Amino acid sequence: EPYPTRCDGLDAVDLMRGRRSCRSFQKRCLRAADLGELMDCVRQETATSKLLGTCPIRLEYVAASLTVWPVVGAHEFLVAIAPKEYSRGAVIDVGRCLQKVVLHAARMGLATCWIGPGADHRSVIYHLGERFDPSRDHIICVCAIGYASWYMPMFVRVMCRMTHRRMPLGNLFFADSSFQTPLDVWAHPFSRYGRCYEGCQWSPSSFNAQPVRCVGAESGRRFDFYTATPSRFYAPVALGIWLANWETGCEALGIPGHFEVLAPEKRTLPDVKSLGGDSPIYDTSWLADAL
Repeated sequence: EPYPTRCDGLDAVDLMRGRRSCRSFQKRCLRAADLGELMDCVRQETATSKLLGTCPIRLEYVAASLTVWPVVGAHEFLVAIAPKEYSRGAVIDVGRCLQKVVLHAARMGLATCWIGPGADHRSVIYHLGERFDPSRDHIICVCAIGYASWYMPMFVRVMCRMTHRRMPLGNLFFADSSFQTPLDVWAHPFSRYGRCYEGCQWSPSSFNAQPVRCVGAESGRRFDFYTATPSRFYAPVALGIWLANWETGCEALGIPGHFEVLAPEKRTLPDVKSLGGDSPIYDTSWLADAL
């Protein structure tokens, strides 16, 4: 099977939109140059200065056939580790930082697959060895990396079809506190963000649950991000992935901005209503620096 070609000329949103979770990997290992470039990206994205939260996170490289599902042939992984003492901010940073690495891998032509509950932690811990301290570390998720294979068993084909579906934008972006009025993303002033919405729409999530919601505010100068479920791990990871895709899209459009956790009195929507039976959890806002 051939080595993949790079996608350096691809538009940022096209890259996010075109990226697929790979369920079948080649037996060959990453070339030294590819692994080196990928790990340089890992070090850059997990630097303390790049994090939104205050807790350090790690992405450890493991070359071993971990017990994971539903992936065939994967033998190289990045293991996302956060502090054992729970920090929602650290879990969000895992999603955001690892997604930045995944997007870089996609631009390199590499295949990736996020693995949450399908990873056997005993297998992962065994192969991490001394790099994992159960008294201070917690495994959040695993990401398989490598070269995509043409070999595609039937169950893999079925899995790919099941996960290649997304909610419409009107179910993800809103303009009101009851999460009932869809945000008109194609009308001014929100249209200036173009395909950033699509980039978030196609973000991966555990079991393809898509638990993230966003409310547009201040005439497109601010977006508040929420999770629609009380999950302590998979929802904030999914949120972090959204944040990575959102800021990547904004950077591609030349719209500078930053994330900031706002006090309740500074949010446009202090009277947030129920989402699917669970109260939505506010996590952060993206504020445009200048428009």
